[in-house]
Amino acid sequence: MLRALVSTTLLLVVLSGCASTAEESAAPDGTAPENTLEDTTQTAAVAEEEDFEDFEDFEEFADYDANDPLETPNRLIFAMNEMVDVVLLQPVAAGYRFLLPDGVRDSVRNFARNLRSPVILANDVFQGDEERVKTTFSRFMINSTLGIGGLFDIADGMGYPFHKEDFGQTLGTYGVGEGFYLVLPILGPSSARDGTGLVVDTLMDPFRYIFSQQIQLTRFAVEGIDLRSRNIEAIEELRRDSVDFYARIRSLYRQHRENEINNGRPIEDIPVPGFVGDTSQGDSDDWADDDWAEQE
Repeated sequence: MLRALVSTTLLLVVLSGCASTAEESAAPDGTAPENTLEDTTQTAAVAEEEDFEDFEDFEEFADYDANDPLETPNRLIFAMNEMVDVVLLQPVAAGYRFLLPDGVRDSVRNFARNLRSPVILANDVFQGDEERVKTTFSRFMINSTLGIGGLFDIADGMGYPFHKEDFGQTLGTYGVGEGFYLVLPILGPSSARDGTGLVVDTLMDPFRYIFSQQIQLTRFAVEGIDLRSRNIEAIEELRRDSVDFYARIRSLYRQHRENEINNGRPIEDIPVPGFVGDTSQGDSDDWADDDWAEQE
C-alpha cells in the first residue's frame, strides 16, 4: 500500500509540473500577521487587475486564470461542498461560536496548531529556512510545556510567531507549478501540486501513527469547525458579492497560495531554497490555509 501511495505521489508531482501555467500570477506585496478573508479578497482583486494588464485581451487572461480542465466535475463537487456547508458546517460553526467564549476557541486553535508543528518543521527543513526551523522548533517546545500541551500560545509573546508550511508550498519554492485546479470533496480548493502535498504531509504527520483513526477524524472536524466559525460573515459576504462564486474561490485560492509560497513577499525578494533568508513573517491559518477545506 505504501508503494502505491508513493507511486501516486510521484505521478501527481510529474503532472503538476507538466500542467503548470507558463506564467504564475504575481504575489501580493505582503500580508499582515493575521490574514483575514477581507484582506485576501482585496489583495486578490488588486493582483488580478495588475495581472490583466500583461495580457492583450480578457479572453487570454481568462484562459490563463482558469487552467481548469476538470471544471465540470470540479463544479459538481463544489456544489456538493456548498450544500454540505450551508446545511451542516455553517450552522454547527455558528453554534460553536455562540456556545464557546473566545478564549476557549483560541485554545482550540492553539492546540491544533501545536499538533501541526512536526509537519511544519519538516517543511521548514526541506525549504532550507533556518530562521523558520528555529521558530517552529521553539514554538513547539515552549507551547508544549509552558503552554500546557499547546492550549496557550506562550511562544508568540516570546517572539516566535506562528507560520504555516506544507509540502505543497515546499514544492512551490522549488519551482514546481501548481498544475491543474482541483476541488476535493469536503476539503475544497486544491491543485495537482497541493493535492500531492496533502498526501505527503499526511504521511509525515507523526500523530497519524499515534492517535486512532477516530481521534484523527475528531481532530480534523474540530479544526474545521473552529476555522469555519471565524469566517461566517466574511464568506457569506463573498458569496453575496460574487457573480460566479466558483470562479472567485478559484482565483482567491491561487492568489493566496502564491502568497504563502513567497512568505508574503514580492517574488524578487524570495531567496533560492536552501539559502538562509529573512522569512520571519507570520502567517494566519484563518480561512486561508490548508484548511480551505471547511470553506466549501
